[in-house]
This record gives sequence, C-alpha cells and structure tokens, in this order.
Amino acid sequence: MQLFYNPDINETTEQFTFPKNESKHIIKVLRKNTGDTLHITNGKGWLFKAEVSLPNINKCLVNIISKEQKSKPNYNLHLAVAPTKMNDRYEWFLEKATEIGIDTITPIICDHSERKVIKAERFERILQSAMKQSLSCYLPKLNEAISFKDFIQQGFGGDMFIAHCEETNRKSFKHELKPKTDITILIGPEGDFSTKEIEMALANKFIPVTLGDTRLRTETAAIVACHSVAFINE
Repeated sequence: MQLFYNPDINETTEQFTFPKNESKHIIKVLRKNTGDTLHITNGKGWLFKAEVSLPNINKCLVNIISKEQKSKPNYNLHLAVAPTKMNDRYEWFLEKATEIGIDTITPIICDHSERKVIKAERFERILQSAMKQSLSCYLPKLNEAISFKDFIQQGFGGDMFIAHCEETNRKSFKHELKPKTDITILIGPEGDFSTKEIEMALANKFIPVTLGDTRLRTETAAIVACHSVAFINE
C-alpha cells in the first residue's frame, strides 16, 4: 500500500482533487486509471480509501469510498531536542522518531547550542514523508524552536525527564518508564546541557536520567529515548 497525505480531507469529504505534482505522480508514475484505488491520510488518524474517477495529470479526482479512524497509542510522547550542528543528523532523528512513534517534537535552544535556527518547512516535509513511508496515520506535531528557559516553564502532564551527561545523581531512564503514561523528555545539544539548565529543569520537577553507560550523540539519544518509550508500551 502507498499512502498519500493531505491535511484538508476530513470524515465528511466525499470527493478530493490532488494537486498537480501528486496528480502527475499518480497518473504517470503509478499509472493509476479510472477505478483504481488510492489510500490517503490527513495525519489526524483517519485512513481514507479512494477510487480514481478522473485520471487527469493536472487534477486527479478521486471519490472517497470508505474511511477508518485508526486507534492511537495509549500514551503521548513529547521529545524536546536541541538542534544538532549538522542539519542532516536532526533530520535523521525526525525521520526515525516518526517511524517508531512520537506525538510532539520541540527544538529547544540551549546555552551550548551551536545551531539556533531550524528549517521548519523542510523538517515538516521529512515528517510527512516518514509518516507515509511507515504507513502511519498520525503526523507528529513540530513546534517552533524555543529557548530552554521558556520551554521548561510551560505546564506538562505526565512524567518529565532530562537526560544529561553530568556525573550526578541520575536515574536509569528504562527503570523510570511506566506504560500508558504521557512523557516529556529533554535531550541536549552536542555540548550537553549547562549546569544552570540542569538546575532549572530540576527546579521545575524534571527527573534527571541516564540513557546508558556510553556517551550518545544528540540524535542517537533522542532515538534511544523514543524507542524505549515505544518498547515499554508494546
């Protein structure tokens, strides 16, 4: 099955016209014709089965013939991850986290951050592509970049963690995880969180954790955290 994405489709939609670039792909590359089936999601959990009614390379028209609301995992995972120095590493994290399962991603700008500007439009496209490739019907929410200080002062439900490398009293992340629980976890930049940031997080009731015995890159740490949460909820 190949999955298409369009945020404008909802459960009341009966007909839908694909934009020119996707129409051309459907007709020229996939060679779809009248009566052929396509699958579409709006990224909000709905899976639509559609039938091609007008195979036009500029405006491919389809009729929605069935719809299904896919169940959502019984937990919510929010990863706040500092942008990496090399953009491709953050993009790799976005792709893999979407495949594994994540609800919200917030780029946080920290004291030791070398990159403080993100490419939001490109990141959004990567999330959409990964969602379609993994046949998921839920598109992760990508928040705007925010300073560490402003981020931790927001209210969060569920359990809150900060993963850092300082040799202090940290707990094992895997031992702190509980299934069916909403989780927010902070992952720092290449230079780790500053001591001041760690203190601020602790003051805001974030639990300090370690993700293992080895020192992990930012994007690796984020994926380890993401997979650990998915694994405990299987």
